[in-house]
Amino acid sequence: MAMNMNRDQKRMLRRAGYLDASGEPINTKSRTAASASAPKRERTSPRQFFKEMRGELRKVAWPTKAEVINYSIIVLAFLVFMTALVGAADWAFAKATFWLFDIN
Repeated sequence: MAMNMNRDQKRMLRRAGYLDASGEPINTKSRTAASASAPKRERTSPRQFFKEMRGELRKVAWPTKAEVINYSIIVLAFLVFMTALVGAADWAFAKATFWLFDIN
């Protein structure tokens, strides 16, 4: 059975497992049977999970106390600046709206 598809569509369907190398459709039953027969991965125990997690956290480049203080000051200064900017814009738009609609 010939399918009317371009080359890219056939490549995508081949990668997804819907077509064989010659471009013919693969039987869906055999495709699902092949995926069902794949070996199941073993689950790790909670103890192994936390052991690996702790090992990964040791690899993290943690900031120093001075860096944390500096970054916190920068964030707080930016927060104050942006709050003032939004507040000023809100006040200006409110004044403009009251002036536009002549509300006292």
